[in-house]
Amino acid sequence: MRYAMAIDTKKCVGCSDCVVACQTENNVPIGFCRDWVVESTDGSYPQLVLENRSERCNHCENSPCVRCCPTGASHYEEGGIVTVTKQDCIGCSACIQSCPYDARYTHPEGYVDKCTFCIQLVTKGQKPACVDVCPTKCMYFGDLDNPNSEVSLILARRKHKTLIPEAGTNPQVYFLI
Repeated sequence: MRYAMAIDTKKCVGCSDCVVACQTENNVPIGFCRDWVVESTDGSYPQLVLENRSERCNHCENSPCVRCCPTGASHYEEGGIVTVTKQDCIGCSACIQSCPYDARYTHPEGYVDKCTFCIQLVTKGQKPACVDVCPTKCMYFGDLDNPNSEVSLILARRKHKTLIPEAGTNPQVYFLI
């Protein structure tokens, strides 16, 4: 089992419903977020391309945050989901510094927090809150090892990219282009 997410940049309207759903589901403190929406423009006039991306932890197969954590608080769960055990986190921020995606923050209680793909829902067979609430249905989630999963099917038929592939992290969040 290998969980992944795909986000259709042609369907995302940048509404931030995913951000609010995540904050609500995971009791994220006001002023912090586990996911966010980025709007980027590429090209030169008149050939400009606008892209909306819902970004978060990429749950990398080769996570520098897991490797550098001195206590093992940052670790892999079943399916490759990267999580932080808050009781084991000493708040040193080594994982924050090592993440090329700026996907972590220090919780006001002193531990590092981040997206967990809503592991508390996924282990019950449900979708992450962000995927479930998306009004344009631009987010896909599932097991990449299952060729019939929603995420496997969409990645097989659509061109896609990952962010910062040169970092060698093998991210498991894909952007359909």
